Amino acid sequence: MKKGIKDLPEFKRPREKLVERGPEALSDAELLAILLRTGVEGKSALDLAHSILEKAGPELPRWSVKELAQIPGVGVAKACEIVAAFELARRFLQGKRPAISKPEDVLPYVQDLLDRKQEYFVILTLTGANEVITRKVVTVGLLDSAQVHPREVFAEAIADRAAAIILVHNHPSGKLEPSSEDISLTRRLVEAGKILGIDVLDHVIVSKTGWFSFAEKGLLG
Repeated sequence: MKKGIKDLPEFKRPREKLVERGPEALSDAELLAILLRTGVEGKSALDLAHSILEKAGPELPRWSVKELAQIPGVGVAKACEIVAAFELARRFLQGKRPAISKPEDVLPYVQDLLDRKQEYFVILTLTGANEVITRKVVTVGLLDSAQVHPREVFAEAIADRAAAIILVHNHPSGKLEPSSEDISLTRRLVEAGKILGIDVLDHVIVSKTGWFSFAEKGLLG
């Protein structure tokens, strides 16, 4: 019969080790077992933690609730606890991030695009509080043409577990008015975002002469 954590000597139990010796003394599996709290029939919390680490490996901090819940014995409740713990740790380690509240807040992230001779299409991925997670270059085109596919745009957002994104591209010509292709692409991406549950908050065109916000002009939908 498999032994549970309670069957271990006290000095080997993860929670007792944490109290007595601090978190540095625990293995990854022991730390994860504390989050799980309980195991399932035939597996202690520590056994289950080992199973999770074997499946997910170093990608565990990026696994979703759905992915974790598919591991036998984990379930949605335990998966939520794991994902929440990693998200909380990430927020505290990174500190408070800048939030986007207006189009001008985007500009510091794209200053390097103003002098480009090619058209760059980038996205800012955001948390649910509109805090910037990262900036990603999606495509680089020639002059005023760039091929942008929703797959590439939202692959980056999904990888970041973003709640929302802001689209940005530059116009090397200096003109700020969106082309018919810009408007069509924006609407496609907004619709794709609705399906995926990732909001497109704005599409900002930048150039040496200034900036243009689709959201301010009512062109997002």
